[in-house]
Amino acid sequence: MQAVVLAAGKGTRLRPLTEDKPKVLVEVNDKPLIEDVFDNLLEIGVDEFVVVVGYMKEKIIKRYGDEYQGVPITYAHQREQLGLAHAILQAEPHIEDDFVLMLGDNIFRGNLGDVINRQREDRADAAFLVEEVPWEEASRYGVLDTNEYGEVVEVMEKPDDPPSNLVMTGFYTFTPAIFHACHLVQPSDRGEYELPDAIDLLIQSGRTIDALRMDGWRIDVGYPEDRERAEERIAEESGVVAETTD
Repeated sequence: MQAVVLAAGKGTRLRPLTEDKPKVLVEVNDKPLIEDVFDNLLEIGVDEFVVVVGYMKEKIIKRYGDEYQGVPITYAHQREQLGLAHAILQAEPHIEDDFVLMLGDNIFRGNLGDVINRQREDRADAAFLVEEVPWEEASRYGVLDTNEYGEVVEVMEKPDDPPSNLVMTGFYTFTPAIFHACHLVQPSDRGEYELPDAIDLLIQSGRTIDALRMDGWRIDVGYPEDRERAEERIAEESGVVAETTD
């Protein structure tokens, strides 16, 4: 399966860490964020990366070239950062079938393989990991509502009055139908083409989308304190492993 990795962002909220590099090259435990993403994707059997680059793209391309750990990399260029739906469309010419979508600035330790397996059942047009957050924080995310079967029935980007506290995490699988939906999306109030709007169009057209609860954890590295939190979490896990093996 191919994987699209979104890596075009500037990371303005991560300054000064991003003054001389794109967001995905910020290091957590001496490893760039995008390498953590690559390693996660390799573990679940991805055999090609399509990396959407933009801000300081030359630094990413120079560092990784045309492969990572033997897996080929194709670069797609997002000249303006106009939202996730817009970013996905830059990868469209390179995608042949169902694919994984992963944000390049998230640290994941969870059941990513479960989402791949669900997509391969050919029952759903999309599947993604979701997690519960405190109700007061839900309006900061893409929020979704599900029916009794775990199928997504509604998706909203940063709603003022969230219908649930279940949010998207940044790991998805899609059929190519998502591209048609992204082409139909209109700019939001923020002037961006939002991925939740594209997903909602899939739902309205009768497509089936499955939500799988995360078993594990993830940290969206948006601020310097998030990077510190991720390093602490990884160090804690490493310490547990070390004690177990002694």
